[in-house]
Amino acid sequence: MRRERDALGEMNVPSEAYYGIHTLRAVENFPFSGYRLHPAFISAFAQVKQACASTNTHLGYLSEERGDAITTACMEVESGKLDNDIVVDPFQGGSGTSTNMNFNEVIANRATELLGGERGDHSFVHPINHINMHQSTNDVYPTALKIAALNLLAELETRISELQQSLQEKETEFSDIVKVGRTELTDAVPMTLGMTFGAFAEGVTRDRWRIFKSRERIKKVNLGGTAIGTGLGAPRDYILQVTDNVRHITGLPISRAENLVDATQNMDCFVEISGMLKTYASNLMKISSDLRLLASGPATGIGEITLPALQAGSSIMAGKINPVMPEAVTQVALRVIGNDQAITLAASMGQMELNHLLPLLTHALMESLTLLINATRGLTEKCIPGIEADQERCRYHVEKSSALATVLVPALGYGRVEKLITQATISGTTIREEAVLQDLAPPEILDQLLLPKRLCKLGFSPDEYRGVNIK
Repeated sequence: MRRERDALGEMNVPSEAYYGIHTLRAVENFPFSGYRLHPAFISAFAQVKQACASTNTHLGYLSEERGDAITTACMEVESGKLDNDIVVDPFQGGSGTSTNMNFNEVIANRATELLGGERGDHSFVHPINHINMHQSTNDVYPTALKIAALNLLAELETRISELQQSLQEKETEFSDIVKVGRTELTDAVPMTLGMTFGAFAEGVTRDRWRIFKSRERIKKVNLGGTAIGTGLGAPRDYILQVTDNVRHITGLPISRAENLVDATQNMDCFVEISGMLKTYASNLMKISSDLRLLASGPATGIGEITLPALQAGSSIMAGKINPVMPEAVTQVALRVIGNDQAITLAASMGQMELNHLLPLLTHALMESLTLLINATRGLTEKCIPGIEADQERCRYHVEKSSALATVLVPALGYGRVEKLITQATISGTTIREEAVLQDLAPPEILDQLLLPKRLCKLGFSPDEYRGVNIK
């Protein structure tokens, strides 16, 4: 153990730890969730610290030797090499100060080692005086969050694009399969199975665009604003250059916010992003629900499609296969929707010049992004490509359903078709059989009216009903 001191007293810190007394106090004060900070957030935080050190070195506020050691330590943290020492709980008081101090201490002790010193010896590199030079938690933390969010949003956009393509491939594959469309879970009108997947794809396409546009909202950061956005405690030349270094290190199109006070206290940009994620989650839930319904049974349900068999469905019912991927995706969607509520409330409850609930907002946003990335990948790789259509089942449902009769409404009128359906129900015949028996339309005309090409066409032409007996 090594003995460290802060303003509150002394504590024993494990000698092998890169963190120090400030981190240890936070660990003891907030043993709440057992969660760890998100890897993307850790990486982004280290990049921000590196940009600050690089700027201070370039401007002469840090010596070259010390600045180089700090930069190397930051890069090691970014790579994940020191993740075991980033130990504070995501749920913490102080608007992220515990997190910032955790990074300050780890980077300082690692830089000290690189300079030939021992961990805990702050005469080489000091966590506050050097690592936190010209910074505040209140500008470093939200800047790191925006960097992490930008990276995860880009990955999510890629995953959504892959899902979109997978759905469009099924749209093409199922374009000639006629099925019953359903409204309020009851038979409606004929359509193609391809149309179903085309509608899925169209919704996902909108989500992809929303995610792309949402990234614009978080490209302006408040780094250099220090405590409340006024830049107090930081030299002007540092403030004007530090964001450029962040942009260079991250490769992201980041710029300094025009109003640093606004960017420090207001978190509405994250609420907007979360709203986009919630919208995507709602679409994923709708798709997952429809897939489960279409694959239900199969003997006693709709059974018009089969989902890939991913695992045994029961520990007692042999041979049972469950729609596990849509079920898992639904749970992800519900979690994201719940996180959106937390993010909304956290942002709205910020007070005066700072949002003290930023740690909660960060955890919820990072979790939502990660869950959606992984759930989208799961749906794309393990579900959609393996979906197969049961054409016979689709055809059977069309012929048994009153949906077929709706095709005849433009020629026969609502009342006659209603009587046709009633008679078919009494006789136990299909709509098609009953229409032929009543000499309302020959089989070939009914076949033409139900051609997939015709169903995909917008509206109808009167010529299509020649041969239908409308007397």
